[in-house]
Amino acid sequence: MSKLFAFSGSDDFCPGGSIYPNLKESSLFLYPNQDVYFPPCKRYRISAPFVFAGGKFEQKKPSIEVLPDECLFEIFRRLPGGQERSTCACVSKRWLTLVSNIRRDEISDNKTPQASDLEHENTDKKGGVSSEDVDLDVEGDGYLSRSLDGKKATDIRLASIAVGTASRGGLGKLFIRGSKSRHGVTTVGLRAISRGCPSLRVLSLWNLSSVGDEGLCEIANGCHQLEKLDLCHCPSITDKSLLAVAKGCPNLTDLTIEGCANIGNEGLQAIARSCPNLKSVSIKDCPLVGDQGVASLLSSASYSLTKVKLQALNITDVSLAVIGHYGKAVTDLSLTSLPNVSEKGFWVMGNGHGLQKLKSFTVTSCRGATDSGLEAVGKGCPNLKQLCLSKCPFLSDKGLSSLAKAAGSLECLQLEECHRISQFGFFCSLINCGAKLKVISFANCLGIKDLNSGLPPLSPCESLRSLSIHNCPGFGDASLFALGKLCPQLQHVELCGLHGITDAGVLLLLESCEAGLLKVNLSGCVNLSDKVVQTISNLHGWTLELLNLNGCKISDASLVAIAKNCQLLTDLDISKCTITDSGIAALAHFNPINLQILSVSGCSMVSDKSLPSLGKLGETLLGLNLQQCKAISSRAVELLTEQLWRFPSSGMICYYFVSLTMGVGFFMAEFP
Repeated sequence: MSKLFAFSGSDDFCPGGSIYPNLKESSLFLYPNQDVYFPPCKRYRISAPFVFAGGKFEQKKPSIEVLPDECLFEIFRRLPGGQERSTCACVSKRWLTLVSNIRRDEISDNKTPQASDLEHENTDKKGGVSSEDVDLDVEGDGYLSRSLDGKKATDIRLASIAVGTASRGGLGKLFIRGSKSRHGVTTVGLRAISRGCPSLRVLSLWNLSSVGDEGLCEIANGCHQLEKLDLCHCPSITDKSLLAVAKGCPNLTDLTIEGCANIGNEGLQAIARSCPNLKSVSIKDCPLVGDQGVASLLSSASYSLTKVKLQALNITDVSLAVIGHYGKAVTDLSLTSLPNVSEKGFWVMGNGHGLQKLKSFTVTSCRGATDSGLEAVGKGCPNLKQLCLSKCPFLSDKGLSSLAKAAGSLECLQLEECHRISQFGFFCSLINCGAKLKVISFANCLGIKDLNSGLPPLSPCESLRSLSIHNCPGFGDASLFALGKLCPQLQHVELCGLHGITDAGVLLLLESCEAGLLKVNLSGCVNLSDKVVQTISNLHGWTLELLNLNGCKISDASLVAIAKNCQLLTDLDISKCTITDSGIAALAHFNPINLQILSVSGCSMVSDKSLPSLGKLGETLLGLNLQQCKAISSRAVELLTEQLWRFPSSGMICYYFVSLTMGVGFFMAEFP
C-alpha cells in the first residue's frame, strides 16, 4: 500500500514490467470499447495510436490538426516572429483564421535559453540591435496600402492582409469596395484587421451592406491610430459605430459619410466631442443628419476644421449661420443640393465674419444662392480665391457683378448652368474682379448671347491667363472681339462646342494675345478652318504645347503648318477632321517634332499607307488613338504595335482592339 501512495506518475507502478504479458489485454482493460493500444508506462501523443486491424497493427501518421483551436492559438502566439506566423497562416484557412485573431499584445515574449543566446548573437552581429527589435520597428510603421474590389473583397483576403502585412511594414491604408457577392466582407474580416493591423490610419468602406456596427466597433477598438474614415453606402452602420470611433480613435482628422441612412446627429455629436483634431468633413445623402449634428462639428472643431462638404442633407439656415460664425479655420466649403436653405442662410453666413480664411467656395443646386446672399458671402470672405457656382437659377447679372466686385481677391471664377447670366454679366464680372483674376470659365450658360450694344466701357484685364467657354450657343464673334481687347495676356484658351464662332472672331482673339498661347482647345467648333490653324502656328507656334482641333474643318494644310512651326507641341488632337495620309506624312517628315499624344480618331481618309509615318512618330509618342479609322486594317495595327515595341522607350505598355462596327483602335500608355 505504501508503494501505491508514493507513486508519482513517472515511475513504474510494477517494477518488473507490465502485469499483462499480452499487450492487448492491458489495452482492453483501460479502453474496453476501443481497439487502440496505449502502453501504460509512457505518455503517448493522442494523434499517433497503434490501430489493430486484421491481426496487424498500423501506425497513423501524426497530425497537428487534431489539436483544438485553443492549443494551436497558444502555439502560434509563441512563435518568435511575424514571418513565422505568416508562414503558418499559409497552411490552411483554419490556421489563417487563428493567426489573424492574435492581437499584438497577445504575442508572447517568452524565450528559451537557446533563443536568448541566439538573440544575443544577432545583437552582436548587428551592432547592438536585435533582429526582433528591427522586426518590431518595421511592423509599427504602417506604410503599406491595400485595396480590395468587387468579388475580391472577402474575409479570407482581409485575414491574409492582416497577417501578411504585419511583418512587412504594417498596414497603413485599406480600401474596400464591395459587391453583391454572398461571400463579401463581414465582421470577421474587420476583426482580423483590427487585431493584426493596429497601425491602420486610413480606412475606406464602399458598398458593404454586410458590414454593420460590430465590425466597425472592432476597428475602433483595435486601430487607435485611425486618422481617416470613409463610409459610403453602408446601410447597416449606425450611430453606434461613430460612438465607438469617437471613443477609440481620438486622432481622427478626416471623416467622409455618404449614403448611410442610419447615421444621424448622435454619431456626429460624439465625433465632435472626442476628436478635437478633425480637419475635413464630408457628409452626403444622410437623411437623419440635421442641424444639430452639423452645428456640433463646426462649433467643437472651430479652430481645426478646414474643409467642409455638405450635400443632399435636411439642414436649414441654422447650419449656415453656425458655419459663418464658427468656421474660423475653414478654407474649402462646398454646399450642394440643400433644399431647406434659403437666401437668409447665405446672407447670415456671409455676415457672420467667421469665414475670414475661406479660399474656395462651391455652390450647386441651392435655391438660396441669390444675388443678395452671394454678395454677402463675397463681402464676408476677404480671402476668397476660387468661386464655383453651378445650377443657381436665381443668380442674375446684377448679383454676379456685385459678387465679383465684393470678392477683391478672386483668382478663379467658374459658372455652369446659370441661365440668367447674359453677356453683360459675363463682361461685368471680368471688369469688376480686380487685378487678381486669372481663370474664368463658363459652361452651358444658355443666357449668354452676342450683344452689339449695351456693354460697359472695357478696360484691359491684364491678370487673366485662362479663358474657357463650353457649350454656350449664343457666344459668337462679337464676344470674341471684345475679349480680344480685354484679355491680352491669355495663355490658355478653350472654346468648345461654340457653333456660332467663325474664323473672323477667333483670329481677332488670337492676334491680340501678346504673351504666347500654351494650350488651345477648339473642339466642336465646326465652322473653323485651316486659316485659324495657320495663324495659331505662325503667331504662337514657338510656345504652343497643346492643340485640340477635334471636329474642325481642317485639312492637310493645317498639319503642314503645325509641323513647320510648332516644335514644342506635345499633344495634338485632330479627330474627325478631313486629313489624309499626306497630312500624317507631313507631320512625321519635319523635325524636330516632339509629339507625345496624337489622336486621329474618326479620320476616315487615314489608311494603311500612314503606317511608316506613324511608326516614325512613335519614337516619341506615349499615346496614339486610331479609333474609328475604318481605312486602317487590323493587320496594320498589329505591325505598328510590333514596331513601336522595338523602340528603346522603357516602361511602355500597349493596348489595341479591333471592332467590326467601330473600326480599329490602338492605344499606348506609359507604364509607371
